[in-house]
Amino acid sequence: MTTPAPEAAASRAAEILSRPVTINGLTVPNRIAMAPMTRMFSPGGVPGEDVVSYYSRRAAAGVGLIVTEGTYVGHETAGLSDRVPRFHGEEQLAGWAKVAEAVHAAGGTIVPQLWHVGMVREQGNGPFPEAPAIGPSGIRLDGTEGTGKAMTQQDVDDVIAAFAKAAADAERIGFDGVELHGAHGYLIDQFLWAGTNRRTDAYGGDAVARTRFAAEVVAAVRAAVSPEFPVIFRYSQWKSDNYDARLAETPEELEAILAPLAAAGVDAFHASTRRYWLPEFEGSDLNLAGWTKKLTGKTAITVGSVGLDGGDFLNAFQGKGAELGSLDNLLDRFERDEFDLVAVGRALLQDPQWAEKVLSGRVGELAPYDAASLKTLS
Repeated sequence: MTTPAPEAAASRAAEILSRPVTINGLTVPNRIAMAPMTRMFSPGGVPGEDVVSYYSRRAAAGVGLIVTEGTYVGHETAGLSDRVPRFHGEEQLAGWAKVAEAVHAAGGTIVPQLWHVGMVREQGNGPFPEAPAIGPSGIRLDGTEGTGKAMTQQDVDDVIAAFAKAAADAERIGFDGVELHGAHGYLIDQFLWAGTNRRTDAYGGDAVARTRFAAEVVAAVRAAVSPEFPVIFRYSQWKSDNYDARLAETPEELEAILAPLAAAGVDAFHASTRRYWLPEFEGSDLNLAGWTKKLTGKTAITVGSVGLDGGDFLNAFQGKGAELGSLDNLLDRFERDEFDLVAVGRALLQDPQWAEKVLSGRVGELAPYDAASLKTLS
């Protein structure tokens, strides 16, 4: 295949990524989203002016949709750290209202990621240190038993209500939608995965039965917000420290899991992978987001190492051939309508101007990722 000249590649990126996209009642101005990344810069769970600037700076530079870092819902067992923002409490929500207002003023749209960590939590940590770790069966991701509590029906009801309350608060204070964190081995994902869900009641059993908790969370959130308010669901095959874990081995198994969630009210799926260019199942080049869109018909967001390697990323624009993970590969997939948005993580963490530079063809100014950026809110 003939590699396009740098000018042509830049023009192609601008043309494809600048297209607006609609998620339920929300029009996102372009196809670039900011991926959720835990930052731990909110003492007492309150996002301050530095957090306001952190998000609004990226919206002003062209990111169409901001997905915030994970924010704890209002249940005492939800969190790991008192420096991670919460999405409950008067002071915390007032801080988030300022974030939403600033992002809108900068021309962007924003959704909070609502989060409960489940059995990843250690008792003694987080904003409520005396609360136990809870999960579907009280089992950690590594299979350890006896260090947490299997959720009772009351626990299930209370956590679902906390998600619904957070979603209603998000709409009330001016956010454009919500994302539910159902990925990476946290609470919702712990119900979805056989490795952590050994329940024998209605919330356990086969893959479809294990979707019940997630579907009830989605349905409660859907009922708590306006019909046009977008509900995004983030999910993954892999878990933290277990990159080989899988919810589904075939497209048919994946469809069985996603269908109840779509029916419950999900408007878009955010399919989390570590490398977006890898095919999800044998016999097809489709990645996880691609299969998600094909199977559900819902808006799909892809993510995974976009722009992370400065050298490979620039090669696609400099006539040196598109390496795996390059923007050329991404644009090819957009043109095939494989997915609808791309979430950019560490590349945007490193360079707040990433979207503006890509959309304006200034790719020679992009900075390669440096892990030192994790220590700041630049």
